[in-house]
Amino acid sequence: MRARAAGWAAGGWRRLVESGPAIVQIVVAAMAAYAFASWVLGHRTPLLTITVAAASLGFKRDARPVRVTRTAVGMSVGIVLSEIAVNLLGVGFWQVALITLVSLAVARFVSAEPGFPATVLVQAAIVVLLPSPAGGPFVRTLDGVIGGVAALLATVLVPRDPRREAGRAATTSIDAFQAVLRMLIVALRGGDSAVSAQALDLARTSQGPTDAWAESLESALSVARISPFLRRYLPELQSQQSLQRSMDLAWRNLRVVARRADYLLRDGEPRPAIADAVGQLETGTELLRESFATIEHLPAARAAFVAVVRRLDPEDVMPSGTARDKGLVLALHPLLVDLLCATGMPQAEAQRLLPAV
Repeated sequence: MRARAAGWAAGGWRRLVESGPAIVQIVVAAMAAYAFASWVLGHRTPLLTITVAAASLGFKRDARPVRVTRTAVGMSVGIVLSEIAVNLLGVGFWQVALITLVSLAVARFVSAEPGFPATVLVQAAIVVLLPSPAGGPFVRTLDGVIGGVAALLATVLVPRDPRREAGRAATTSIDAFQAVLRMLIVALRGGDSAVSAQALDLARTSQGPTDAWAESLESALSVARISPFLRRYLPELQSQQSLQRSMDLAWRNLRVVARRADYLLRDGEPRPAIADAVGQLETGTELLRESFATIEHLPAARAAFVAVVRRLDPEDVMPSGTARDKGLVLALHPLLVDLLCATGMPQAEAQRLLPAV
């Protein structure tokens, strides 16, 4: 019980630290919107400036201006429809039901995110259930628009560091990639089909972290293109996007290798020569991972991959092996090409390095 509580606390602290920049950004946007509506426009209780600004930014990985704008527009439309309904139909049980229905429908049309309709509904409920403020029927609509504009400006003027989320997602994806390679090394060296089955299971569940990496990079690039404070990171982020695309392809080919290895090892026979080749792949992948922090590791990663490519002639690796053994060696070829491309090597050059078979 104590260990579980400690794990929960550690997880909560990690989330808090990781979300620190987002918290600062949300507070700045919400308070700026509130201050403008209250002190400049004279609105007495501009509650919706805070709720719309906070909901538009949120803690999501995708902080692209287009997503923030879409969220703010969706909530503003829900607010204005609620204002119209209240002024035309009044407030009662069936009116609340109608506004709830319309708000959910609009939210579902605007965004595919499952939690977005509830966010829109909260804004609509504030309009319907709280007393109308002084200043006219659409004061709260204006407050919502102010909150949305503040959120959009915050993505440009108070941006989150776009490299942090992308870096975390990249590390998660590459760590899993290395874990699959290590399992395959153990399985091939010992002829252990149970370990190869675990490697295959892990490879099959890898798409989530890889997609999260791509989404983080798309968001980071979108913000960096428009923010004067982050534009200097564009070359770095574009380089990482090329790496991510190559690693996405490498993951697909690694799944093929894992499936073939799992099928092959059902006979319980070890394949140490293939395990050695996969071991060199894992070494190169570790250097590739380290290049995120120190770019000097990138040439070393490429050299490690080049060295294993030149050794991957099936007749040399498994001279007395079966056709399936040699087929597994051949399955490493496209994987290696993708890893070489991840180091920045052009695909045509990487393919020319492959042994003729």
